[in-house]
Amino acid sequence: MRILGLDPGTATTGYGIVDVEEGEFTAVTYGVISTPAKTPMPQRLQQIQQELQQLIEEYQPDSVGIEEVFFGRNVTTAITVGQARGVLLLTIANAGLPIGEYSPPKIKDAVTGYGKADKAQVQLMVRNLLDLEETPRPDDAADGLAVAITHYHYQRFENLYD
Repeated sequence: MRILGLDPGTATTGYGIVDVEEGEFTAVTYGVISTPAKTPMPQRLQQIQQELQQLIEEYQPDSVGIEEVFFGRNVTTAITVGQARGVLLLTIANAGLPIGEYSPPKIKDAVTGYGKADKAQVQLMVRNLLDLEETPRPDDAADGLAVAITHYHYQRFENLYD
């Protein structure tokens, strides 16, 4: 099974693609979709859509996990991230792929066993679970991989609760 994980953002959207076979994870690719801050928002969203579509076409994931927007104080940031997230969700839906959405505490819990883990703990577990020599950089790419791992864990138990 091949899973794409996404950490939405307008400046950088982190992504990670993992293959899972018999419960073993392998990192296929990871990175970020970056958009220039001075570019108008419609063009930034268009770039995010186009690059995600290219990733889907090239790597053919079976399903996609995406982080939910979670901002307590900065409403402006939440709105712009929400715009990017909407573009990502639409692109995934247009590709006909199943989507799972996860809050930051769910992602932390699925990857580390502790829903209040800090970023360094999540990155260390991503590195260990994927048997990587180095921690994925930038942080958004590691977060994309964490979302993919989370999606696998939730997806495999989904049918038990239907």
